[in-house]
Amino acid sequence: MNRKQTIVVAIMVVIALLLAALMLKPREAGHGGETHGERASATSAAGDGVAIALSGSQIKAAGIALATAGPAQISTILTLPGEIRFNEDRTAHVVPKLAGVVVAVHAELGQRVKRGQLLAVLASSALSEQRSELLSAQRRLALASTTLERERKLWQDKISAEQDYLQAKQAMSEADIAVQNARQKLSVLGAGAAGGAQLNQLELRAPFDGLVMEKHLALGEAIKEDANVFTISDLSTVWADFAVPPQDLNRVRVGESAIVRASAFDAHASGNIIYVGALLGEQTRTAKARVALANPQGAWRPGLFVNVDVQSGLSEAAVTVAAGAVQTVAGAPAVFVRTPQGFTARPVRLGRSDGKLTEILQGLPAGAVYAAANSYVLKAELGKDSAEHEH
Repeated sequence: MNRKQTIVVAIMVVIALLLAALMLKPREAGHGGETHGERASATSAAGDGVAIALSGSQIKAAGIALATAGPAQISTILTLPGEIRFNEDRTAHVVPKLAGVVVAVHAELGQRVKRGQLLAVLASSALSEQRSELLSAQRRLALASTTLERERKLWQDKISAEQDYLQAKQAMSEADIAVQNARQKLSVLGAGAAGGAQLNQLELRAPFDGLVMEKHLALGEAIKEDANVFTISDLSTVWADFAVPPQDLNRVRVGESAIVRASAFDAHASGNIIYVGALLGEQTRTAKARVALANPQGAWRPGLFVNVDVQSGLSEAAVTVAAGAVQTVAGAPAVFVRTPQGFTARPVRLGRSDGKLTEILQGLPAGAVYAAANSYVLKAELGKDSAEHEH
C-alpha cells in the first residue's frame, strides 16, 4: 500500500469513528440523564393520576384550602323546568261594567300606579240613569221625612188620625229602602253619587299599587261594558310555575322550600311551594306546581324561564367532598388529593350532589385530604405541564 492509499484509509477510519460517536451520544444520554419522555412520565403518580409538585408556601399563596373526605348527609335535589308568571292574586283586569265613550286617559302602558289612582274617564248614559235614580230616591226620602215629622206632630196633638201617621212612616221606610238600593247599584258598578253635569262620568281607578301591564283603550273610543281596558299587576311578588312528572309527585309537597334559578342569567331566589296540582295535564301528562317568590327589585319578570330545585329529603353518603373540589381532567371527573410532594389528580366516580357536597362512589377513600377550594388552580397548573410536555 502506497502513501496515498494509507492517507485515504486513515480518513475513512476517522469518519467512521465520528459517525459511531454521534450515533452513541443519544443512547448514552438516555442511560445517564433524564430524557423528555422520562420528564413527562415523572408527572404520574403510582397509577392513581397526575402529580403536581407544590410546596407548602406555594399552596398557601395559591389560596388552596384543604379538607378531609368523609361521610355526610346530602340533600336530595330534584330540578324541574319552570316559568315566571304573574301572581294572579295580585293581578286585576279593570272592566268598566258599563258601556261608554272614553273622554280622558290618565295612565300609560308600563306606568306604576297607586291604589285609587285615576286611570281613565268614560261618559256613560247608563251611569247617568243610575245616578238620576239615586237623586230621585234621595229627594223622595227627604219629602217622606218631612211628611212623617208633620204627621207625627199632628197625631200627638190629636189633630190627625194615627193611621195617617203610620202611612207616613211606611212611606218613609220605602223611600229609605229605595235610596239604599240605588246606592248599592252604583257601588257594584264602582261608581259613587255625583251631581250637576258629572252624572255620566265613570271614573276607572287602580284597585291596588301595581304596574300597568296592558292597556286597551284610546281617547274617543267606544267601550263595551265587559271590555278589559287595563291589566294591573303587583310585581312585588310573582309565581314560578313548574311541571312535575308523575313519578316525582311524592317528592314535591306544599309548604316545602325550593330554590328558583334563572336560566338566562346568574340569579336565584328561595321560596315555598304553595300549590301542587291534583290533576295531570292531558297534553303534558304532568302536574302543575307553584312557588311564591318575593320580587322587590323586579328582577323576576313574567315569561322568564327558570329551573326549580326542590329539596326532597336528606340521605347519608359514605364519602363526600366539597362540590367545588371536583374538576374535569382528561374528560373525566377528578379530585386533587394531597401528597407529601404536592397534589395528585385522582379519577373518581360521582354520585349525588346538592350543590354544596358531592358523593364519591369510587376512587377516593374516607379520610383522604384533598383540595377543597381553588382546585381550579391545580387544574390550570396541570394544563401547563401537559402543554410543555407536548412541545
